Amino acid sequence: MIKKFDWYIIRKFITTFVVTLSLFIIIIIVFDISEKLDDFLKKEAPVSEIFFKYYLNYVPFFLNLFSPVFIFIAVIFFTSKLASRSEIVATLSAGVSYNRFLRPYIITAFLLAVLSFFLNAFIIPRSDKIRLGFENKYIRNSNDYFINNVHTQLKPDVYFYMEYFAHGDSMGGGVSLEQYENKKLKSKLFAKRISWNKKTMKWRLEDYVVRDFLDSGKNIVTRGKFLDSMIPFSPTDFFRHNDDVQSFDIFELSEFIEKEKMKGTENLDFYITEKYRRYASPFSTFILTVIGVCVSSKKSRGGVGLNLGIGIFLSFIYLFVIQFFNTYGATGLMPPMLAVWIPNFIFATVAYYLYRKVQK
Repeated sequence: MIKKFDWYIIRKFITTFVVTLSLFIIIIIVFDISEKLDDFLKKEAPVSEIFFKYYLNYVPFFLNLFSPVFIFIAVIFFTSKLASRSEIVATLSAGVSYNRFLRPYIITAFLLAVLSFFLNAFIIPRSDKIRLGFENKYIRNSNDYFINNVHTQLKPDVYFYMEYFAHGDSMGGGVSLEQYENKKLKSKLFAKRISWNKKTMKWRLEDYVVRDFLDSGKNIVTRGKFLDSMIPFSPTDFFRHNDDVQSFDIFELSEFIEKEKMKGTENLDFYITEKYRRYASPFSTFILTVIGVCVSSKKSRGGVGLNLGIGIFLSFIYLFVIQFFNTYGATGLMPPMLAVWIPNFIFATVAYYLYRKVQK
């Protein structure tokens, strides 16, 4: 059963975490507004949309991005205060084991880890769809987007090529669509131009030629001026940013990865790393909580300031290690699953060592 002592630690843990993270988010928003103010004024973005569509949907992203670090700092801060007031010494002297002392910390870490997972898997993707819509409208200048030499596999045995495409007028040219059967070319389509109709959500091909290859060795040629096609992709697929993947929930991301595998996308390791990161990130809550308690539960001559300095130093190391290995995973230099779990293994080892050495 959860007793008064547990509720006391849980309340201190959550309160300190919420206050420190909220102050940090306010500071980040202030700096972000000053940086993007010219874009807001230039595009005449409504104030209501800036706060309710952009920043309100930016908060969950920041909550989850920095929550492990601020969980760590929060644990060190309020545990150091408990130690400086000799509350921990009194608790252990009363016969409470160190494992029992850790229990409310682990309970709170579990609740925050579950919250982190749902933020990663479902809540942040929904809010990011709104945020990215705002960015595309008021911050990103998508009219200048241009791409050359598009090669992609639309589905098994169907390959698409396009010489160029401009996002501003949704026009492209030099289209080729090939369909194979048992590794034999069955049909090939050429078109001089291609355009995207935003209302019908269809592609229109102009000045096209279709050549069907028969088993007899003959071929049938069909020509035409216009042809509406349901080619299964949209212009946004050409100009997808890495940050856009955050708008996919965990199921959409898995489906997206399978489609990109079929297309032979070069940036596939980035998406796979992001998928595994969503599963690995919540476990860091437990690891950093244990490290924080072990570092700060002993009364120190330097007081809260020294322990807090150690916590901030370890936080920077943690962020560096995660970024280092995630970069290796995203660029394909290391298997993505291994890349996202190595930081947890490293800090889990540190947590176990500190737990074994801490004065109980």
